[in-house]
This record gives sequence, C-alpha cells and structure tokens, in this order.
Amino acid sequence: MTELPRVPADLRGRAHPDRMMRPLAAVAGAYQRLSRFSGRRRPPIVPVDRDLRLVVQRTRREAEDVVSLRLAAPDGARLPFWRPGAHLDLLLPSGRIRQYSLCGDPDDRTGYRIAVRRIGVEDGGGRGSIEVHETLRPGSPVTVRGPRNAFPFVPYRSYLFIAGGIGITPILPMVRRAAALGANWRLVYTGRTAASMPFLDELSTLDESRVWIRPDTDYGIPASGAELLEGAPENAAVYCCGPAPMISGVRIDVAGRGTRAMHFERFSAPPIVDGRPFRVALNRSGRVLDVPADRSVLDVARAALPDVAYSCRQGFCRTCVVRVLDGEVEHRDGALTDAEREEQMLICVSRAKGGTLVLDI
Repeated sequence: MTELPRVPADLRGRAHPDRMMRPLAAVAGAYQRLSRFSGRRRPPIVPVDRDLRLVVQRTRREAEDVVSLRLAAPDGARLPFWRPGAHLDLLLPSGRIRQYSLCGDPDDRTGYRIAVRRIGVEDGGGRGSIEVHETLRPGSPVTVRGPRNAFPFVPYRSYLFIAGGIGITPILPMVRRAAALGANWRLVYTGRTAASMPFLDELSTLDESRVWIRPDTDYGIPASGAELLEGAPENAAVYCCGPAPMISGVRIDVAGRGTRAMHFERFSAPPIVDGRPFRVALNRSGRVLDVPADRSVLDVARAALPDVAYSCRQGFCRTCVVRVLDGEVEHRDGALTDAEREEQMLICVSRAKGGTLVLDI
C-alpha cells in the first residue's frame, strides 16, 4: 500500500508547528490508520456466477418438430428482466451450448419460454435440437445464461414484422409490444406448411387484418422479398427473422421502399460470398484441412472433429473461439476485442488472409 506523504510540522520549517497545521495533521494521520485497517480487512474479489439454474416446468408441442419449454427457478424466484428480441444461452446436459429466443411474455418474471425446432444432422443441423427434444422433460434441470439481446426492439410509430418458420420466436413478443404501444404494425409469417408453423393459435388472437399467414404450400413457391414487403405501413421499421435466403431477399428488395430501418436476425450461418480458399493446421489433432471459398473453418473442422464447440455461427456468441498459433486472420466477428484478436479467432465466421492458419485444436 502506498504511504501518504508526511505532513510537515510547519510549512516554513520552524521547530514548532503552526497551529493551523494541527487539524490537517490529525486528519491525515487518521486517514492513514483507517486505510491500513480497511486494506487488511478487505475481502477477496469473488467471480460473479451469471449462470441461472432452472428446471423445465412444462413442455408443449407447438407444430411439427417444434416443442416449447417453460423454464423456471426451482424455488419459484423471480427471473431477470428481458425485452423483446432477447435470447438465452442454454447449456445442455451434454455440454453443448445453444441459443434460443425468448418467446413468452416479458412481464412474466416467473418463467422463460423458448421454442426449439428439431433439425437432424442430415439437414445441416447439429445435435443440440435433438438433445432438447429427446432428453428434456418436465423436472429436468437446465442451466442458462442471459438473457442477452442482439436483436433489440426499438420504439417506432410503425412496423413491418416478417417471420419465417421458427423465426417467429423473437418476433412474437415484438408484435405484442407494438400492439400494446398502439403502433401501426403488420405481420407477415411464412413457412413450408401451416402444420410446420408454431404459435398460429396465439396469432389468431391478434387483429387478423394486420396478420398475413403465408404457407408455401398455399402458393406453390416461397415468397420473394418484394412480396413479403407488400403492404408495409408508411415509414415502417422492418424486423425480419428466419432462413438466410428469406432475409437476403428482403434486404435486397427493401431498398427504395421508404422504410425507416431494417433489423434482422438469422437462425443459420450467413452465406459466404467473398471467401478465398486457404488451409488450417489443427495443432492438437495433427490434421491439415482445406477450407473452400464457400465454407467456414468451423464447418470443415467439425467434419473432421464433430465435438468442436459452436453455437450462433454468426460471430457474436464466442463459443467457437480458438487460439491462433500462427498465420494472419481476417476477423469477421463482432465479439472479440482488438487485444483478443492478436491471438484468437471465432472460427464460425473469420478466415485466413492467405496461406495457412495454425489453430490450437
């Protein structure tokens, strides 16, 4: 501990202290004694545990291959507040981490609701959704982190909400909030079939003149971006969530339509449109792999080592961070700091600037 400077007996160096200095000397001495005392007694810093230990309170089938789960504290305690657009990190019993949007009522602090579509490995999905469907039952303990919000609902006077399939999960609380605020809003909800689209029963309670349910089977083909944007309220903010092709179509066709803002969230990895091929050397496993121009390091690494951890596949959750032992990285994430980028990368989106990357995998 740094010692405070001693207060001189007298500013002019006289043998007897100036009477005006006595109170100052007393205060300084008391402060030093108090500092030494508090320094000895200060408790150690304890890391904050931000994990929430919850239990599955209820499950419900919402559509073909879609199940919703209500999560609550075992003792019934109130849960942290969240806003529309927020999601949870769900830590599964296997150790896998997956992210799911909160789709319940933000004012209900007694439980969180998420919905999970089962996606098989053969369809390009992981094993996380299969684990949820096959292992989580009422009473199952789960750990979550969050809520966190990378898709925030911002107050506007008018909205166009566009949801594709399971993309309805973050949109549903937004629609309810827009209606509660008295905003001018419209919802376009698409899916392969009506049977595959969750929460149609809840949407039926809203103003039907503002909701367009559009299953592809009723029209023969998926909707184009221009079709999804038809009927948007004047100067509306567009909120879009769903498959990458749908989002890409909306983003292309939204230009020049007089909308105020465009917000979107993907449930799949964004397409790689400007990549170049390179190699990665996996130091621990001794493998050298070719990464094509249109695939990510994560995709290639998981084909060789299926247990490589990942979650969002969009460069913000940090689950797939790895240490870079050699090579120059083209960082495309939105999560790492400049200092972290000196020796780490998120392999779901970042790439090599050229040559070979040596990774601690």
